[in-house]
Amino acid sequence: MNKNLGKKAPAATRRKFLTGAAAGAGAAALGFPAIVKAQGPVSMRWQSTWPAKDIFHEFAQDFARKVNDMTGGDLRIEVLPAGAVVPAFNLLDAVSKGTLDGGHGVLVYHYGKQTALALWGSGPAFGMDANMLLAWHKYGGGKQLLAKLYQSIGANVVSFPYGPMPTQPLGWFKKPITSNAGFKGLKFRTVGISIDVFTGLGAAVNALPGGEIVPAMDRGLLDAAEFNNASSDRLLGFPDVSKVCMLQSFHQNAEQFEVMFNKTKFDALPARIKTIIENAVEASSADMSWKAIDRYSKDYEEMRTRDKVRFYKTPDAVLQTQLTAYDQAARKKAADNSLFKEIEASQRAFAARAVKWDMDTNVNRRMAYSHYFLRGGPAAAPGNAAPKAAAKKG
Repeated sequence: MNKNLGKKAPAATRRKFLTGAAAGAGAAALGFPAIVKAQGPVSMRWQSTWPAKDIFHEFAQDFARKVNDMTGGDLRIEVLPAGAVVPAFNLLDAVSKGTLDGGHGVLVYHYGKQTALALWGSGPAFGMDANMLLAWHKYGGGKQLLAKLYQSIGANVVSFPYGPMPTQPLGWFKKPITSNAGFKGLKFRTVGISIDVFTGLGAAVNALPGGEIVPAMDRGLLDAAEFNNASSDRLLGFPDVSKVCMLQSFHQNAEQFEVMFNKTKFDALPARIKTIIENAVEASSADMSWKAIDRYSKDYEEMRTRDKVRFYKTPDAVLQTQLTAYDQAARKKAADNSLFKEIEASQRAFAARAVKWDMDTNVNRRMAYSHYFLRGGPAAAPGNAAPKAAAKKG
């Protein structure tokens, strides 16, 4: 047993302890490490580029919910719909400047800042689908090229492409498109480098955000338009202004979403939170894909049966002309933009092996579908109708 236990410490010892404590306090004041209390939750205000009722805004909220849950509330993201703070096409500037902490949209909406942004989904992507393009982004050098691209325009953002979209329809029309001549003089809505593609087909193109398309068609300001998918198109009201939808197109057959953070805000986050965000992006990407299959297929059937929309396959001749028009537009962009040329070359190299592997490996699903659901053999076209010219080869 310690004999000194319970006795008061000598005065000299007490003075030595107090002197050491004072020195420690002085050291902390000089910048030496000190124990501090953990900061409270970080709150972020975001905006999407989608109307509140669109499934795309739901996808944005799904991502925020995953981050909020996975961080245990240490990071709390609130997502507002398009226009709540800034117009949809102004999202990049708002996030870069810190007016918003982050946002959810698509890269092509920033096309006016840097045309090479179109290569993340606005075009045929050398035959890749959106999931393959995301594979290129993560493993084929796309991530580094996107960071370089945003740096080149002084955008203070951290970008996470995610959420592979199915092939987008050619669009909604007053009557079926049976040949390239159907685009001559047509007042048509699209965005990004697709503007050049449809202009090459003879259309008079106007770029509008999602929420403005149907009102413009209703007022006669547009003859036709494309947006994205069965659920969005139905909720935005396309069946109210058109009963003809052309399926399959090369103008946006490999697009994906973008989650964007203000870089200053993102860099200030703890490493643990950054890691959670990266994993939440991938989890949200998978979940979005699965939800899209469920919801898009339901709304496709609803439009076919209840809304009496007639769906047609885009004729091969039009698809081939799209490829030619895209190549012409891309050559012009690459001649004036070294980043466009560099990114396109990277995608082409990845696609040359990935698309061949995909086509050689995966079985065509139409035979199995026909076997189980049609019995009478393959249908002439998707949906319930096909224009006569659709059977012609491009």
